[in-house]
Amino acid sequence: MLSLLKDKRVLRRDLLASLVVFLVALPLCVGVAVASGVPAELGLVTGIVGGLVVGFLPGSSLQVSGPAAGLTVLVYEAVNEFGAGALGAIVLAAGLLQLILGALRFGRWFRAISVAVVQGMLAGIGLVLVLGQVYAMADTAQPSGGIGKIAGLPDLAGGIVSDGTTLTAFVIGAGTVAVLVLWPRLPARLRVVPGPLAAVALATGATVLLDLPVAKVEVRGLLESIRPPGLEDFGQLAGVAAVGSVLAFALIASAESLFSAAAVDRMHDGPRTDYNKELVAQGVGNTVCGALGALPMTAVIVRSAANVQAGARTKASRILHGLWLLLFAALLPAAIGIIPLAALAGVLVHAGCKLVPVKDLVPLWREHRGEAVVLCVTALAVLVTNLFEGVVLGLLLAVVKTAWDISHSHLDVRELTGGRLVVSITGNATFLRLPRLMEQLEDLPKDRPIELDLSGLRHLDHACRIALENWALRHNDAETEPVRLLPPAAVRLPEPPKAGRNTAGAP
Repeated sequence: MLSLLKDKRVLRRDLLASLVVFLVALPLCVGVAVASGVPAELGLVTGIVGGLVVGFLPGSSLQVSGPAAGLTVLVYEAVNEFGAGALGAIVLAAGLLQLILGALRFGRWFRAISVAVVQGMLAGIGLVLVLGQVYAMADTAQPSGGIGKIAGLPDLAGGIVSDGTTLTAFVIGAGTVAVLVLWPRLPARLRVVPGPLAAVALATGATVLLDLPVAKVEVRGLLESIRPPGLEDFGQLAGVAAVGSVLAFALIASAESLFSAAAVDRMHDGPRTDYNKELVAQGVGNTVCGALGALPMTAVIVRSAANVQAGARTKASRILHGLWLLLFAALLPAAIGIIPLAALAGVLVHAGCKLVPVKDLVPLWREHRGEAVVLCVTALAVLVTNLFEGVVLGLLLAVVKTAWDISHSHLDVRELTGGRLVVSITGNATFLRLPRLMEQLEDLPKDRPIELDLSGLRHLDHACRIALENWALRHNDAETEPVRLLPPAAVRLPEPPKAGRNTAGAP
């Protein structure tokens, strides 16, 4: 990296890229913190750690870490259940778990997680985020639970129509969303700043100029917001629910970071990601964030993509973006206090909508129907239960689907001279396909010599083996030659009794 930085052109590109990433990260850091139920400055702290700590570490050289919209729902639930003080302890424990997983070289195994489950998880988070932030756009408290948020929508709509203050806030939020949707369609010369910053700046300017009565971000100061966890906070980790939150933070943050790394690798021609080192880097970052009582971090694809597209070449861009966040939080904290909450909610509504892969669902249903089912079930489970249970259900469903897909077997019957039937089974014979397989075998005539050929099987599980042995012993009539078995080479089946012998094999 040092040799590249000696090149003034590389340094200039990294400097410009860092400014772009800073402008993208600033509204998102503040918005994610506010939506998570913690002081806005804690989002900036996590972004600063992502730049100035994780930015120096090996792993992925161009992806950028910070607070992510994908963890907002989980953080909000943890703060409500355990309190803001315990958040630092949970994040710190999750960071230590990531460090252990990285040291044990588990990073590459996160690549084995079903893409449908990850997409379903993100879609579920997106739905919960949109439903929750719609209330924040109207300066209204959101109900708890996904079902509660859906059930409360009629009352929210009534409040927007009947209350002028609520309507004003909602118009600010809706206008923010409209700017974000239209921004990419504007000419390039007008898009000199990132969409999220432009949308929040326009909403803030309109609020100040028109003196609109909407709620704004509360400012406490960077140092005042930092609260390292105490012994009583770590004591809460003894509970089962807290342990579940730690696991959820660690696993989901790790999966999102490593999937983001894979996506970033496809966007540039530079060094590839070392997944184990990246997992260690994320663990260090979350450990530091937990020690400061800040939000958890993960690699964020929006900032990472902005970094690559802005022409970044080295780690310097993501390190400098952390420095700009630190300078802003230290020198201009009052600027945060004029931002309307409805505008930040609009940014997160837009981010939540982008997490739901609406355009991909129809092609996925046509080509891989089972994957589409896993995605939808995972998303709905996250919405109606919680993030951890929804992901676990999605993983179980993905395992069942995979087991079903690989357990295909085919039964073929052909007749030889003399009336003998040769029944060949090929593929994978597992208990999942056993009912259908046994129905086909039991439909065979019982008064004909039968040879059951299993040599074409790639896999024969114990349940199928026992069922086939029992069928071979009992299928044919007493006066007909017993079924003969030709087993696969890897499986030794007992020789069936010949005609004229009893089932025990005695002469």
